[in-house]
Amino acid sequence: MNRHHRRANARLQQTSNNPRAASLLQVGIKHHLAGQMAEACYRRVLAVRPDHADALHLLGVIAHQAKRYGVAVELIRKALGQDGQNADYLSNLGAVLRDQGKFDEAVAAHRHAIEIKPDLVQAHSNLGVALRDQGKLDEAIAAYRRAIRIKPDYAEAHSNLGAALRDRGQFDEAVAAYHRAIRIRPDYAEAYSNLGNVLRDQGQFDQAVAAHNQAIQIKPGYVEAYFNLGAVLRDRGNLIEAEAAYRRAIRGRPDYAAAYSNLGATLRELGKPEEAVAACRQAIVLKPNFVEAHNNLAVALTELGRLKEGRAVLEQAVRLAPRNAKCRRNLGEIVRFVAGDPRLAELEQLAAESASLSVGDRIELHFALAKAYEDVGRHPEAFRQWLDGNALKRRQIAYNEAATLGALNRARAVFTSELIRTHRNAGQPSPMPVFIVGMPRSGTTLVEQILASHPQVFGGGELTHFGEAVKGTRRTFGGSAIFPELVSGMTDDDFRDVGARYLSEIERLAPAAARITDKSPGNFIFAGLIHLALPNATIIHTVRDPVDTCISCFSKLFAEGQKHTYDLAELGRYYRHYQTMMAHWHRVLPPGRILDVRYEDVVADLERTARRIVAHCGLGWDARCLAFHQTERPIRTASATQVRQPIYNHAIGRWRAFEGFVEPLLTALEGAAAPSVRPGD
Repeated sequence: MNRHHRRANARLQQTSNNPRAASLLQVGIKHHLAGQMAEACYRRVLAVRPDHADALHLLGVIAHQAKRYGVAVELIRKALGQDGQNADYLSNLGAVLRDQGKFDEAVAAHRHAIEIKPDLVQAHSNLGVALRDQGKLDEAIAAYRRAIRIKPDYAEAHSNLGAALRDRGQFDEAVAAYHRAIRIRPDYAEAYSNLGNVLRDQGQFDQAVAAHNQAIQIKPGYVEAYFNLGAVLRDRGNLIEAEAAYRRAIRGRPDYAAAYSNLGATLRELGKPEEAVAACRQAIVLKPNFVEAHNNLAVALTELGRLKEGRAVLEQAVRLAPRNAKCRRNLGEIVRFVAGDPRLAELEQLAAESASLSVGDRIELHFALAKAYEDVGRHPEAFRQWLDGNALKRRQIAYNEAATLGALNRARAVFTSELIRTHRNAGQPSPMPVFIVGMPRSGTTLVEQILASHPQVFGGGELTHFGEAVKGTRRTFGGSAIFPELVSGMTDDDFRDVGARYLSEIERLAPAAARITDKSPGNFIFAGLIHLALPNATIIHTVRDPVDTCISCFSKLFAEGQKHTYDLAELGRYYRHYQTMMAHWHRVLPPGRILDVRYEDVVADLERTARRIVAHCGLGWDARCLAFHQTERPIRTASATQVRQPIYNHAIGRWRAFEGFVEPLLTALEGAAAPSVRPGD
């Protein structure tokens, strides 16, 4: 606010004919600068001189700070009535209009201010903010850069530039802008938290957490930093810590609708769907037009199997925000498009205007359009949308293919037949865990739903507990050893410890259940360690035609992880390494230890395959497993809607419709065998 006060001080010289008004204004400014109540002083100025422009303007500034936007606009317009060519007044009017959501009027006010005073740095920066709100990122960036040229040490402009660059997906440039802002103002808490946001976008979660914690250290009680910290902790898989961060933000601001919405999403991932629904509904109570809360509520309802409610909520979200691509994509996952569908026409119109969308929204839109085009049989157009959407997503993520595939290669080297024999029966003997592993989109959710329909089985979903148990072993080894190398130094006691830590976590989910499923597909890399830590646990490996599996992965915008799925060649190479890994487990583990379940067999003969699955878990048959689509339980995967339907076969051979587009995948998959059931399974 210093700029406002400097302007007011200059005007004092022009009001020397009214010394009392000038004196009162000076007192008010001193209070304002000290962060104290100045409103009474400004009103006393107006009592002496009702048309005092500076007093009207500064009262408007106070009203703006108090979020009394209508009052602020009225007061600043009155000030402009006395001095219509005052650039400061116009710039601050634009800031209030922007907070009212009147972006066109805000832009006009800032441009008028700049016409009057071309070097008014804050007007340029505020113009950029309003343009960014309109989605005009190139113009916003240009405005910020003009502000920086006028005042190179203007920290706020550097920070605002970082936000616009982040929106455009230029993450490295955004990080540099935030660092410049922090160098200028080392105590700039907001810049630290915004830096944390873009580091999160880059997948640098540890650095992002550090940035948000630094913001909180500078500014204790900074609720936005707690909110942002919750987001990165959630991405990192620290869900309990994320929940605590969101609740801390809500304590600081009980009407923080966004924190309630994100808390709801976190509770959903923690397996507390009813609490998630309640949190999202509270967000909507606080902010009825909050689209993201509607989206999170719809996802929670969908995962609970309340598809009609979820669809209604998403349709409301689309009405509230027709340009919200994420809501349109989620709605498209529930509905099936038909020829002439007006929703498809709306998606195409949005695509025609996509230059104004952020990178994230463009990715969502590509996947939404692809789903719609595939539904109506326009396969070439669907695949082109996947290509574009996946290419954009791939540029957003940090995927180290060499490290990922190298870990699989090293696991094969570490887990030898000799190692398995040496430590056989070392682990915890509990038969409770049922691990369902394989590639994403290979039928893991379907197999889990079949099992979860059995009265003695609790469907745990995609759990992270085994990986956490492995990390605990790493801490025992002093933090220097990594998986799989750490296994070579483990003793029987270490294997039992991993099993015990895992069991202690999953038993909390359903203490009375005979079996608890864990269907994290990526646990396939741990199959040998699972066998040693939990020798009586069930391991089920779901397999599906390699090309169908990969195309199904390529067609999905995953909520998290699965970084190998956004490039056809990378996806094919990953699949080959996964398949080699599974062949290795079948060689070194005891015969019959892993049950292979072909998706195509489930579809062709549900009862026969379901009986094999249930028997492999050591359970008696229950016919409810055949009515899996009627089982009510939360399902937190991309297959949540599919497994609510009876068995169908139209996903078999799905890739053939895209045969002319998948050459990079076929080349990378060359030699990958179609899955077959092993003798004795």
